[in-house]
Amino acid sequence: MDNSEDPVLHPAAVPDSSARRDAIEILKVSSKSRPKAVAGALATVVERDKKVVLHAIGAGAVNQAVKAIAIARGFVAPRGLDLITIIAFSSIEIEVADGSMSERTGIKFFVEARSV
Repeated sequence: MDNSEDPVLHPAAVPDSSARRDAIEILKVSSKSRPKAVAGALATVVERDKKVVLHAIGAGAVNQAVKAIAIARGFVAPRGLDLITIIAFSSIEIEVADGSMSERTGIKFFVEARSV
């Protein structure tokens, strides 16, 4: 199985462990991401840190991210948690095929856990 379809975790660069607790984990979602795999990563991070951000560029990636959030709600529900999501546009710089950087508009999903 090719792991390139799994979500990619990108912790914010933080110099020391005390500041690490304040960093928000970022999951990048593509149109080829498997929603169940993204949901598992999302549930793991949100149970640990209580919040996570998903980045998606393109309609297919947004579709996979939304499905992942819905699936993750089922994963965290038995632990007495529900997921709250705030959605926003964002400008994201990505590397294109020729090696140059390109700015793309994407969607950010700010996901937080709350006790039910």
